[in-house]
Amino acid sequence: MAAKRRHRDAGFTLLETMIAMVVLLVGVLGLAMMLGTSLAYMQGSEDDFIAQQKAQEAMESIFTAKYSGNLQWSQIQNTPNGIFLTGAQPLLQPGTDGLVGTAADSGSAAEYILQPGPDMKLGTSDDIKLPLSNFTRTITITPVINEVYVEQITVTINYQTGLFTRTYTLNSEISAF
Repeated sequence: MAAKRRHRDAGFTLLETMIAMVVLLVGVLGLAMMLGTSLAYMQGSEDDFIAQQKAQEAMESIFTAKYSGNLQWSQIQNTPNGIFLTGAQPLLQPGTDGLVGTAADSGSAAEYILQPGPDMKLGTSDDIKLPLSNFTRTITITPVINEVYVEQITVTINYQTGLFTRTYTLNSEISAF
């Protein structure tokens, strides 16, 4: 009598296939999540550039006003003794004094970025104004220790970009001379 052999069918069982699908699904979902996060982070690079430029704009306006004679040394302080507002302020267009971050800005319109409209030409009536409402600017002016005629200026821009809250800080010093 010939012995019967029982051969196992070659291939995968249903359980093995399901486990492989779960492992593959976890990998694909992880990749999709990483892609979404990286795209959100990359979108923030434009906002990073805007923050850098707005901090530099504030710093330059302080130096220009001081060295052109529009400001006296005693005015380069935060309120109540100086003209620069204390705390985080929305980005507004400069007021009548031409400086950002002062009480003169209170009635000014919000800052915006101007982009070309559907005709792709900048300076036409269909241009798009993108408000910078997710940005705040803090100008802090403090005396430098042991230096009577030197003050440190810190301009901090806080902004929300996608899922991230970011900060850009620019420091400099200014002298009375």
